[in-house]
Amino acid sequence: MDERSPTIRILAEAVALAGGRAMLVGGCVRDELMGVEPKDWDVEVYGVEPEKLREILDGFGDVNVVGEAFTVYKVGLHLDVSLPRRERKVGKGHRGFVVEGDPGMSFEEACRRRDFTVNAILKDPLTGEIVDPFNGREDIKRKVLRHVSDETFADDSLRVLRAAQFAARLEFDIAPETVKLCRSIDVTDLPMERIWGEIEKLLLKAQQPSIGLKWLYDLGVVEQLFPELASLVGVKQEPEWHPEGDVDIHTMMVADEARKLIDGLPYEKQATVMLAAVAHDFGKPPTTQFFDGRWRSHSHDEAGVEPTITFLDTLGIHTLNGYDVRNQVIQLVRYHLKPGEFYKAEPRNPVGDGAFRRLARKVEPDLLYRVAKADSLGRNPDWLPVEKRFGSEAQEWFIQRVRTLDIEKKAPDPILMGRHLIELGLRPSPQFKQILDAIYEMQLDGEVKDLARAVDEAASLIRKT
Repeated sequence: MDERSPTIRILAEAVALAGGRAMLVGGCVRDELMGVEPKDWDVEVYGVEPEKLREILDGFGDVNVVGEAFTVYKVGLHLDVSLPRRERKVGKGHRGFVVEGDPGMSFEEACRRRDFTVNAILKDPLTGEIVDPFNGREDIKRKVLRHVSDETFADDSLRVLRAAQFAARLEFDIAPETVKLCRSIDVTDLPMERIWGEIEKLLLKAQQPSIGLKWLYDLGVVEQLFPELASLVGVKQEPEWHPEGDVDIHTMMVADEARKLIDGLPYEKQATVMLAAVAHDFGKPPTTQFFDGRWRSHSHDEAGVEPTITFLDTLGIHTLNGYDVRNQVIQLVRYHLKPGEFYKAEPRNPVGDGAFRRLARKVEPDLLYRVAKADSLGRNPDWLPVEKRFGSEAQEWFIQRVRTLDIEKKAPDPILMGRHLIELGLRPSPQFKQILDAIYEMQLDGEVKDLARAVDEAASLIRKT
């Protein structure tokens, strides 16, 4: 255990003095058994009534009530404390539950409501005793996800998405009987925030998101929630390097490459790159044709914008931490071929600095570099000979130009402002914007590099009008 150990131990001792037993449960026990340091801790308290539990917890300072009706409390940022609870399905959809805390439940009954056997293991923090009523430790050894109960698993359709993201994060297989059960579950009742919650974990917490994406296909999720992903199956990749040749396979490989490129980014930009990696070829289904002896997908970048919008709508993605993720993902899909196009133009038709600066007005170049690089490297199946593998020369050339121009995150700010025109004697009018735009275009092309030159050019334009 980490620095939260004293709190957990003191809590467990207080519960024991009250005649109960506090047990670590769920992911923190699973992770510890796998040799992974848990980041969050869940404690279930048996044999203590709700009022007494709250009295005990009040001794630990501020307690955030997550669900007092069924007695779930948050102590600090990383410790949740609850009574064992019983969930009864009383209606349709993910909200059709009545949840009741019951301190008198047995360990086995409490664990039966959990999703997978690997998450249905208890540990006594005082004695170290492991309680494993559904053989979760064996499934950890086998690296397999297996549902706990046929009767309760399907009550919460979110568990189908959880199966995919856990399989990706833990790099586990899914038991055949669990796969069969998942395929029978309707997941269209899920709200966008719960869908995004699981897709976010799949994309950002797994080292190989392709594992989870593949399970989304195999469990029938994409057909129900993500037709944009479903439509990639059967669309031939350009060039046709794969025996199955499908864009869905390429997309999974791109997601894995993108995941390697995001660790130094803030959360919102990590999410942006991963979403763009998944969506970057959504325009291929309507544009891919076979002619001149090969598969071609002309203008699939622009054609991918509308399905990307639909995909983001399903996830409810707009801004994250104040960052406009939605717009950036759309622009990354629209312009993900630009680094390669710029590179191919060299040296016969060199791309000027202005083209780079104008591109930076539309999309963040550093993120574009990462998505384009992932796209390039995601064309290298294991069987492809080394001499035929794709590299990232174009993207490395692109980012070096971007860094030289100091536009990794955005285009340069305008040098000339409205106040400078007022100082030249010009009154605010529609002409303001025309002059400011004209000078800024000169700045993007490198013709204007300082304020003095910008003012001179503006004065010249004013005299001509």
